[in-house]
Amino acid sequence: MNKSLEIPDASLASLIPDIDRLAAEAMAVWKVPGAALAIVQDGKVALTRAYGQRDVEADLPVTPHTHFVICSITKSFTATAIALLQNDGVLDWSKPVRDYLPEFRLSDAVATERVTIRDLLSHQSGLPRHDWVHMPGDLSPAEMLPLMRHLELSRDIRGAWQYSNLCYNAAGLLIERLSGKSFEAFVRERLTDRLGMNISFSLDELEAGAEPARPYKIDVDTRSPALRLPIRTTAAGAINTSVADLANWMRLHLGKGEFEGERLLPATLVEQLHAPLALVGKSEFSENGHHIHYGLGLQSHTYRGERMVSHSGGWNGWGSLMALVPEAGIGVAVLTNRSSSGIPLILSLYIIDRLRGREPVDWLSRFRKQRDDFIAHIPADKEAREKARHKDTTPAHELSAYAADYAHPAYGVISIRERDGALHWSWRGMGAPLSHRHFETFVTPEIIDQLHPDNVPITFQTDREGNIVHLSVPLEPMVKDIVFERRAAGDCVDPAFRTRCVGQFKSGAITHRVTLDSEGRLILKPDYQPAYRLEPQQGRGFRIAELEGFAVEFRGEGERIDQIVFHQPNGIFVADRVMEQESGH
Repeated sequence: MNKSLEIPDASLASLIPDIDRLAAEAMAVWKVPGAALAIVQDGKVALTRAYGQRDVEADLPVTPHTHFVICSITKSFTATAIALLQNDGVLDWSKPVRDYLPEFRLSDAVATERVTIRDLLSHQSGLPRHDWVHMPGDLSPAEMLPLMRHLELSRDIRGAWQYSNLCYNAAGLLIERLSGKSFEAFVRERLTDRLGMNISFSLDELEAGAEPARPYKIDVDTRSPALRLPIRTTAAGAINTSVADLANWMRLHLGKGEFEGERLLPATLVEQLHAPLALVGKSEFSENGHHIHYGLGLQSHTYRGERMVSHSGGWNGWGSLMALVPEAGIGVAVLTNRSSSGIPLILSLYIIDRLRGREPVDWLSRFRKQRDDFIAHIPADKEAREKARHKDTTPAHELSAYAADYAHPAYGVISIRERDGALHWSWRGMGAPLSHRHFETFVTPEIIDQLHPDNVPITFQTDREGNIVHLSVPLEPMVKDIVFERRAAGDCVDPAFRTRCVGQFKSGAITHRVTLDSEGRLILKPDYQPAYRLEPQQGRGFRIAELEGFAVEFRGEGERIDQIVFHQPNGIFVADRVMEQESGH
């Protein structure tokens, strides 16, 4: 059932049947259950329309007041909130983030000191997405900030545009630090309340509202309810609202910071939010001009010769777009309750073409062909993946040898266990059996109805003694595989065992003295050398912390430790325990 909130003028009213027909056809192709759109023109809400169902199972219709997760359109709110603080004189967005948020750290020391607030907002920090840090949804915004120092950068500062939800998460924390309010409270108080917008920031709030949409996903061509997946990077994508309310957000930006006679923000700052800063790339379609740029929380390009400012949003079960044509005073927003599809862009560009008096581009046919080509190519992709596998290989170790916990300081702990003749992995609430791909590489399965990294290879690496010491997983394609170090386990982590290792051991003329420090760690002091700290590894083995590639193993019968075996790059050496009478005691 379609509903119109505003009474359009005659010229716009004549477009409604064509918009409705296009919406129905496109939604059928992409199997989108529900959609809502708003059109702003000449400073007013010219039209709102609603299509389909916000909840298929309950047969509830979408209305202009139905709330959707708008996903990354949220970034325009975050950047505008930063602009308010800029206008207040509370910050200078051209200065480094650490001037205001001292605990902000990146893996590169120079980048840490130089990345500015504008770099965060324009995705030019050098940090790629690293989305699997936040996607499991088990970390708060504050918990994610210190993890950024452990994430590899893939570009220099301002060397390339690289989309980063984690950087917008940091921007949200910056707003909290400088305003003394929560991100949510600041956005409501300084922006959305003044615009008469009803918004929320979590799935709990969304579902408790009067008209929540329910999310749906697509698997190839089959639609089903989507996983309930919260967005924890709140400032990057968690706002929920309706098209009726989002229309007022478009009015603010088209009004260059003014809304219904009240100025919320100077026009010069709105122009800076919209201005192109970072080159995103070149569109495959000539209508989109030569290049697409990103500004501060908004994207900028030309469409058929006119400047367009926009932002899309996509998440599990949600797809959205807000598109503004500032010089024409036109804004279109489309919200859907299906994982990203062609619907928002098809409807938005059709409406803009018609309002500008142009023959519309047949975006429906173009995007349908892309969709059909993608689906048709899925079997070939699966076949190519299988052909890349080296058949008739076996793991180099017994499966039990791989079983351990493997840790990364930002990505958390992957647990590998042997069960029922197979390896199983678990990681931050996710888990599944692994299948052997080839050699020392296993692969995760496809799991349609859960959050899970599908078809991801997990490769185990060994030291020169053949011990499995870490595993690597390609969780961020722009950097090297993420390496998870095997956690210490066995006698080496037992304080009582370490106590039994204390004593003197002799190798030739060199005496090695083993003691415990105040924290119960083993210290090794060879004659004529510095003292070295022994870090637990596996079984009865320790690595020498200060010497890369050096390790020791304590051996003995029963409770007694009789020898230290040194594993060094130049060979293996043994030191025998010195009896008490020999050492002069």
